[in-house]
Amino acid sequence: MPPSPSPRPRRAEPPVRARGDACPGALRLHPAADGHLARVRIPAGDLTVHQARALADAADLLGDGRLSLTSRGNVELRGLPDGCGGRLAGLLHDAGLLPSERHERIRNILASPLAGLDHNTPADVRRWARRLDALLCASDSATALSGRFLFVLDDGRGDVAALGGDVTLIAESGITGATGSGGGALLRVGDDPAALRIAGPDAPRAALAAAETFLAAAAAGGTGAWRVRELPDGHRLSARAVAAALHAAGIEASYVADGAGASYVAEGARESYVAEGARVRAAASGGPAAGYADSSAPGIVEGRDGRRALSVLAPLGRLSVAQWRLLASVAADDGSGELRLTPWRGIVVPGLPAAAAAPRLRELAAAGLVTDPSSPWHRIGACTGRPGCAKSRTDVRADVAEAVEAGTPLPRGVPLPADPAPLPTDAASLPVDAAPLPVHWSGCERRCGHPHGSWIDVLATEAGYRVAVVGPEATPATPTTPKTTPTAPPATPGTPETRPE
Repeated sequence: MPPSPSPRPRRAEPPVRARGDACPGALRLHPAADGHLARVRIPAGDLTVHQARALADAADLLGDGRLSLTSRGNVELRGLPDGCGGRLAGLLHDAGLLPSERHERIRNILASPLAGLDHNTPADVRRWARRLDALLCASDSATALSGRFLFVLDDGRGDVAALGGDVTLIAESGITGATGSGGGALLRVGDDPAALRIAGPDAPRAALAAAETFLAAAAAGGTGAWRVRELPDGHRLSARAVAAALHAAGIEASYVADGAGASYVAEGARESYVAEGARVRAAASGGPAAGYADSSAPGIVEGRDGRRALSVLAPLGRLSVAQWRLLASVAADDGSGELRLTPWRGIVVPGLPAAAAAPRLRELAAAGLVTDPSSPWHRIGACTGRPGCAKSRTDVRADVAEAVEAGTPLPRGVPLPADPAPLPTDAASLPVDAAPLPVHWSGCERRCGHPHGSWIDVLATEAGYRVAVVGPEATPATPTTPKTTPTAPPATPGTPETRPE
């Protein structure tokens, strides 16, 4: 089941940013408790086999021998030594993973990972992503975007549309754009329920124009906003403001008000898009639109051309170099020579012959990857924990492994709730089919990498783990159940760990 919309208190006081964001990149390494950390942006999660092997080489030669997947489909390398930045940059440059050093941290593009691979969707959003990335890398003004600003491109199935994009594009297959030619797209900014309908070919240019409009609003607001939702009152970005900017750029756009045409719909904990009179169920509603493959579920995806795609998940988002190289070999030998990273910390290998799909999936399962939705590792996440993060109270991942081995996604002795209750009052409309909820273990109150929407919150405290159910737009609050076994005391303070994606 895809994740729910991101929890974000409505009408919260916008933060005042006195500095630029500290997000790591491929060139700006972050000092962590286990060495330096590099975050390599992978726009739309698209990798060639050559690029995947280059990342494996970097992890093997310079890092701790593992690769971490983020909720934006990017890759993190950990355990990097002092003075390795130049060598790492060289490896990434040679693989085509650093097309522009000035823009490397702002290439945050998330796209529907199964676009063009199942029976129902075109590949347009993947083309949009490549074009948008090229436009970003050619834009001087875009360098002012923060490393947290996010572009989201949804192919119409609603799998990524609710994942908190600053600029979101939703493909409308079969609906003509504002110019009346070809497929169209809806463009949204932040949480504005209105949208702009534009022609598909204009979508990448319109997304960049929307981002540049945000930069102008952020400068005028004077609070150093990193993201659209952080803009202060009087400077908030709306679809109407972006429409004026698109018009000035020569891009035709028609305004779509909330609840009209192909509009964005929010119903308590539900968020969805309505297109061509049929609801495309988005992330919070428990699954993809009818006829669409579930892009968050592991397994075999059947394509229109008789080919197959393999979808696997990495337990807790971490892969060994050996697992990563095996995936690259499957893509090279039986697939189309590419891999796609997903926001659910998974990997899709497209283009396999039908006869090769099942044997290859078994091979990946034998290597320790999650290939079955019934796996106990499916829908369990965790922060980095010790020893990688100095702020963590315990080795979270080891504790998760112990719990899974004991047959539960929660600390031993704590039962999984049979339904989402008790939820905060403002999440009372959470659909029943959203259960069971994702489970996320955290070593401290920052809860780095937690899911969007509603989830079961497993928090390490000095007294032990505590478990609560967190709903959309609710701040994690008083835990419901304590774990009796105490965790380790907080680690000695050191260099603050950056928030993982």
